[in-house]
Amino acid sequence: MNALTLPDIAAQASRQALPLDWVGMCGIALPILIDGQRLSAKADAGVSLDDGEARGIHMSRLYLALEMLEQQDLQPALLRQVLQRFLDSHEGLSSSAYLRIHTDLLLKRPALVSPLSGWKTYPVTIEARLEKQMFHVELKIDVTYSSTCPCSAALARQLIQQQFVDHFGNKSLQHEDVLAWLGSANGIVATPHSQRSSALLQVHLQPDVQALPLTALIDQAEAALGTAVQTAVKRADEQAFALANGQNLMFCEDAARRLNLALKRSDAVQAIQLKVIHAESLHAHDAVAESHWTRGASGTP
Repeated sequence: MNALTLPDIAAQASRQALPLDWVGMCGIALPILIDGQRLSAKADAGVSLDDGEARGIHMSRLYLALEMLEQQDLQPALLRQVLQRFLDSHEGLSSSAYLRIHTDLLLKRPALVSPLSGWKTYPVTIEARLEKQMFHVELKIDVTYSSTCPCSAALARQLIQQQFVDHFGNKSLQHEDVLAWLGSANGIVATPHSQRSSALLQVHLQPDVQALPLTALIDQAEAALGTAVQTAVKRADEQAFALANGQNLMFCEDAARRLNLALKRSDAVQAIQLKVIHAESLHAHDAVAESHWTRGASGTP
């Protein structure tokens, strides 16, 4: 029996000649390595289809090129190699290649006071593109933190002051009585509202960066905010967290400014686009602020 040649429909000419910006696959499951840690990821891989006469691209070639990511630590140089393989396998068809990787970075975080520690996940997206031999890498990172409303804190303090006047207005003050009152439910009659909040960071890296500064950027963001959510805690840690919230009162505007100032100090950063979301406990809607910065751009410090 004669072997039949399998048809290659993608190599046929298109009936409607038209180039396409992006053609590829989304949601490809694959393992990756980041800082020696093996993580489960989903990848979007694609190329431009510049030849409008071509029916389609060879998606299996993109899929097979992703095998390079399985055994090597994820770095900009490796991302560029994968993108170049995309283009080499589509010579004459494509001039641009794209790769987007979604994963959850796992970092072990210590408690504030006690020797406890625990794991936190940080959703990250790594986007790389090679367009006309120009290579670009962007990182997207979600950081969760606690925010306490300055306005609510001021209103709570006023109520506590009024409660103090009502209780001690016609009495001589004794240290022991005031101390006991402050530690009672009658003393602290109001507390400011806090909420779990999110910072969505989008960072465009400098072209000469050799490593992906994911952990460094997360550390800088959490240090700037001062109230990163915790993992395992004892009562001493919870008390320290309450103190940190009281000393880091912030509107969403404050959080956005802190993050902007902190991230642009990194030599690895070319540009920043960030968004902070305070999912308020007072309202049914969120408080949101956005900010951006580009190194060397006119009018930016």
